[in-house]
Amino acid sequence: MARYSANWTSITAAAVADTTTFTAGQAPGFLRAGANQQIKVNEVYIGGEDTASTATTMILARTGVLSVGALTVGGLNLMDAAATAPATLPNWGSTAATTFPQRLTTGYLLNLSLNTFGGIARWQARYGEEIGLLGVAAPAQPAAEVILSSKTGTGKTSGHIIFEVV
Repeated sequence: MARYSANWTSITAAAVADTTTFTAGQAPGFLRAGANQQIKVNEVYIGGEDTASTATTMILARTGVLSVGALTVGGLNLMDAAATAPATLPNWGSTAATTFPQRLTTGYLLNLSLNTFGGIARWQARYGEEIGLLGVAAPAQPAAEVILSSKTGTGKTSGHIIFEVV
């Protein structure tokens, strides 16, 4: 198993409505499982970086429209230097090469509201209660991808999502 940290730095989120197509830089990122790949999300951490009080409702949700193409803008790093990366890497980033995803109205997994004037939001799964993603040869919706994005508020954040490819 390979554990990864998907991270972002100083993203000012845009408040995007459900079932609306995202554009570049509006969300910290999208995490998509590769073909025939299972991902378990273990932790989500968001740190606020605003210079004034800004209430921001960050949502981790499944997507109703899958992103297409390479995802860029954001870091994806193997956590254990001795681990072997899988043949197909998961996709992470806030910019999609071809098609951007849409947040699924009925796919909310976590509500991580915070005041981005120095506030933090952190979620950790107990063993066996991780959030799962499953990619297949032709990725099925909504199981293959999640998006971390703002439902309300335009706070500036940095943070990470820790997950493992199993």
